[in-house]
Amino acid sequence: MQPETQVAPTSIVVMGVSGSGKTTVAAGLVERLGWEFAEGDDFHPPANVEKMRSGRPLDDDDRWPWLRSLAAWFGEHERAGASVVVTCSALKRSYRDLLRDGHPSVWFAHVTADAEVLRRRVADRSGHYMPSSLLDSQLATLEPLQDDEPGAAVPGDGAPEDVVALLLAALAAERGVRPGSPRTSA
Repeated sequence: MQPETQVAPTSIVVMGVSGSGKTTVAAGLVERLGWEFAEGDDFHPPANVEKMRSGRPLDDDDRWPWLRSLAAWFGEHERAGASVVVTCSALKRSYRDLLRDGHPSVWFAHVTADAEVLRRRVADRSGHYMPSSLLDSQLATLEPLQDDEPGAAVPGDGAPEDVVALLLAALAAERGVRPGSPRTSA
């Protein structure tokens, strides 16, 4: 019998614009990996939520405290040796740099989709505080994940289980993480 390989903690940031399928994909990853999940929107201060609800896009000054709170959450879980999945738009490279600064566990899962697919999804959903009118500002702000950033970009317009499978394959190739892998370092 071979000894079990210990895998360092990983913090998967499922990223992309509104309507890309972040929450659905994150749920699939959590189901397959058994890791703790957090919705990045829950880390927004009330002023940010109200601003988006009223149809005004967030600016960098709005986003920095939110991103810092997410980064602190990653740090807490890293120190505890725990792996997690979180949704976060992470639209700009500078935002992603802040999230991973001092946090080697961070790995980005960029879920992409055609603008028309995104518009349809955002228009069809209910119960979310971000109106569809803000999608264009997110698309204009988006700086896609780059090759030198840890993670993978996958098309999110297919079946959710296919998107999850693509991400799990990339995660296994880059980090050695597979469903059923140990979640902590030794």
